[in-house]
Amino acid sequence: MKKTALIVALSMMLAGPALAGECPILMTNIDEAMKTATVDDATKLKITELAAKGKAEHEAGDHAASVATLNEALALIAM
Repeated sequence: MKKTALIVALSMMLAGPALAGECPILMTNIDEAMKTATVDDATKLKITELAAKGKAEHEAGDHAASVATLNEALALIAM
């Protein structure tokens, strides 16, 4: 049981930095995609809001939430 808890704790510690590096890449992808996106104004606003939320989550250290939020924004661009 102690080994399992240790493995889970170590996995979580190692996952944080990996996700932390993904956030800036996703933010850049959103910025680049928005340059050529053909979405309506309401969708652009939603994407902008999600990008800001994802950036704030990243800066707060919640990288898993940031990745999810930024991917949601990218999905809207791809619609």
